[in-house]
Amino acid sequence: MIEEVDFFGVFLPSLFVWMVLAFLATMLLRHLLSAAGAYRFIWHRPLFDLALYVVTLGTVVWTASYLA
Repeated sequence: MIEEVDFFGVFLPSLFVWMVLAFLATMLLRHLLSAAGAYRFIWHRPLFDLALYVVTLGTVVWTASYLA
């Protein structure tokens, strides 16, 4: 089921909203990983960050579909 979100009269695809939420969550996770020093053990940081975003996006979409 494809739904749209009405944002002040502008219809946005729900995937766009989930992508923004996943991006914000990924930024928070990246900050926490950096503060914990976990990036010392990661070989390719940009690739890891991309994978982290994809996993976070999947989690956000799954959670949204589960709660709906």
